[in-house]
Amino acid sequence: MTTTLVLSVIGDDRAGLVKALADVIETGGGNWERSHLSELAGKFAGIVVVSVPSDRADALRTALEPLQGLLDVTVHDGSAPADPAGGGQDVRVELLGNDRPGIVGAVSGVLAQHGLSVAELVSTTSDAPMAGGRLFEAIAVATVPAGTDLDALQADLERLATEIMVDLTLSPHDEED
Repeated sequence: MTTTLVLSVIGDDRAGLVKALADVIETGGGNWERSHLSELAGKFAGIVVVSVPSDRADALRTALEPLQGLLDVTVHDGSAPADPAGGGQDVRVELLGNDRPGIVGAVSGVLAQHGLSVAELVSTTSDAPMAGGRLFEAIAVATVPAGTDLDALQADLERLATEIMVDLTLSPHDEED
């Protein structure tokens, strides 16, 4: 029997953080399955999904505690992934526009109104080379429940894009993206 653990990690960015975490997971009998890790504002942060034999899960939790100070690690119990045969599909939402507060809330609000669940969101800001100011760019992958009216979703996203003056596209999500 296998247990899935979800680790959230954060610490001051420096060399060797991933190695320290990987060593503890391996020594504790865990298998590093998936992760999203990145440096943001001088901090190294992310999420790691680990599978471990059920009889070794508590020992792995204990083994992760000494990383405190190097990395703050919070361990959460994971669950089995949702059944992809549930009829839903994934879509990709791409957004580019002048940065301002509220963009993520507005777009995620439209997605939530249509019952979509955000599976992944990556966003960045950068200097706008010609116009000055800052550009905000985001790419989201969202799971669409079966029966969702994609035309209505597209229309609501287009209306929002016009309102907040951003370029926004909705397309099928390919796993290779």
